[in-house]
Amino acid sequence: MIYIVLNAQAIVMAAIAGLMFGVAGHALAGRRRGTTGTAVVTLFTAFVAQAWLCAILAGALILAPAKGSVWTMTLGSAFVIWIGFVAPALIASYRVHAIAWRSALFDCALWLGTMLVQAVVLRVIGLAAPPG
Repeated sequence: MIYIVLNAQAIVMAAIAGLMFGVAGHALAGRRRGTTGTAVVTLFTAFVAQAWLCAILAGALILAPAKGSVWTMTLGSAFVIWIGFVAPALIASYRVHAIAWRSALFDCALWLGTMLVQAVVLRVIGLAAPPG
């Protein structure tokens, strides 16, 4: 996983952009949920999760085949990870906890936007493939 170290700056910047997108999305929708702990702890936890998601996305972008345009592969990789992992996990979790479909769909859409923003930031900053 040396690619994470090689691309730490891009990963951190994309995580910050994703976090800002998510916070803005919730603020614009007027959604505010109760949190445990302080806002700082909540934001730190969210940032760590965003950074890990960005690290996985960066790996996918580095390994993406050069079959299509750079932007098709960039946005397509984010979409495939979202539809394959993020959306099903959110929907399953929300429905198990009897959270309304509306909330599940809103958060799924918000995560799609977040991942697309992160992919764009990663691509614009640039990613370095590991040696070898």
